[in-house]
Amino acid sequence: MNQNKTGDKPLLQVDNVSVRFGGIVALDGVSFDVRRGEVRGLIGPNGAGKSTLFNCLSRLYSCDEGSIHFDGQVLSDQPRHRIAAMGVGRTFQNLALFRTMTVRDNVLVGTHAHHRAGFLRDILRLPAAVRSERAALERAEESIELLGLGPFANTIVADLPFGTQKRVELARALACEPSLLLLDEPACGLNHEELNGLGDLILDIRQRLNLTVLLVEHHMGLVMGVCDRIVALNFGKKIADGTPTEVRQHPEVIRAYLGEEQKEAA
Repeated sequence: MNQNKTGDKPLLQVDNVSVRFGGIVALDGVSFDVRRGEVRGLIGPNGAGKSTLFNCLSRLYSCDEGSIHFDGQVLSDQPRHRIAAMGVGRTFQNLALFRTMTVRDNVLVGTHAHHRAGFLRDILRLPAAVRSERAALERAEESIELLGLGPFANTIVADLPFGTQKRVELARALACEPSLLLLDEPACGLNHEELNGLGDLILDIRQRLNLTVLLVEHHMGLVMGVCDRIVALNFGKKIADGTPTEVRQHPEVIRAYLGEEQKEAA
């Protein structure tokens, strides 16, 4: 599955990252990389530090120690509002949609990072503003069609089933034209039928859009089925890093998920 070319530098490099909240250590010297074109899994029990790391990648949190490089740039040097424009798109574990807006308008929000016309040009409806608006609408429509949301484009998001809302959020993330897509528990809340198609969808959009994907997920069947490599965290520390087979068989991963007593019983 891995599409990385030999000699390419990783798209994302997490180097010795630590984050503390008072006396709580959420991340403790975590390091790993994400190669261009791969689907990289990030797993661990609740409280392992996965969401904290995602929030560092989105610049919602800052690292107390270490650094994160994205496409050769230090993320901490960038203002938060620049992250999407740099090429980082994200979905959230808990839906972060505008529930009273239509599907199309929600997806259009994702194109804002590439809007270049400027306030005055927008107000005066100058040609640059019109071109920018037209390009944004085209990107939004492409994302809507890619996720099979065409029939719901004019529907208020709050009126849609949860699984469809998850696709709306993914379409919005794709509308910002990311090179790195952060998927935060995309299987959460999906029914069996929706879950069955999610793995194929992730691989399809990776292939079609030449994306790199970092996936946080508790559903191990999905993680093992789509990821090229996986990094496992527990209590803020990295405990394993390798192929799905290597990580699945790693004793620290087994212990973290099953506990010592269950492991011995098995």
